[in-house]
Amino acid sequence: MIKIETIKKEFKKQGGVLKTAELNQLGLSSRQIKNLLEEGVISKIKHGFYELSDYVTREEVIIARLFPQAVIFLESALMYYEYTDRIPSTWQIAVDRDSKKTQYKIDYPVIEPYYLEPKFLEVGADKIQVEGITVKVFDRNRTICDVLRYENKLEKEVVNNAMQRYVKDQKKNVRKLFEYAKILNIRNKVQTYIGVWL
Repeated sequence: MIKIETIKKEFKKQGGVLKTAELNQLGLSSRQIKNLLEEGVISKIKHGFYELSDYVTREEVIIARLFPQAVIFLESALMYYEYTDRIPSTWQIAVDRDSKKTQYKIDYPVIEPYYLEPKFLEVGADKIQVEGITVKVFDRNRTICDVLRYENKLEKEVVNNAMQRYVKDQKKNVRKLFEYAKILNIRNKVQTYIGVWL
């Protein structure tokens, strides 16, 4: 049997999450994986994905490993940019509207997928590194466009807070904001809301 330490090292290298195929590449059979589960060394996240039991895996890493095409979205992105003080109860992620809906039915982390046209998934998508894993998140300019697009799904206080913090943010890019607003067909709305403060 492959050493537990080697297995743990590999898990940590992948942000705490490994797929069945990756465990197989380490030389583990399905019986050995089952033994590790029974011994409590690893636990199952969903079919084909496991995490180390004694390692705190960051939720955004789990999301990136399970759904590499998903983009951290809306209130979850607002939290990342510190445009909100509220911690959302779910991870909001933007996913391809043609992707299989059942794959997003997981117990943990709690996710709320928004199904978008594929062409909108690339607009303002940024990549950040979290524990060595690439996580996709919409940039601050795209996030503000999304806040205005989904304004009716958000509390007024969240929207106002996000707008005010964006306007004060030194890293904002107003040219990009309007570029995205045009693509997302909300240019007038952005002009009305943000134009007032700029």
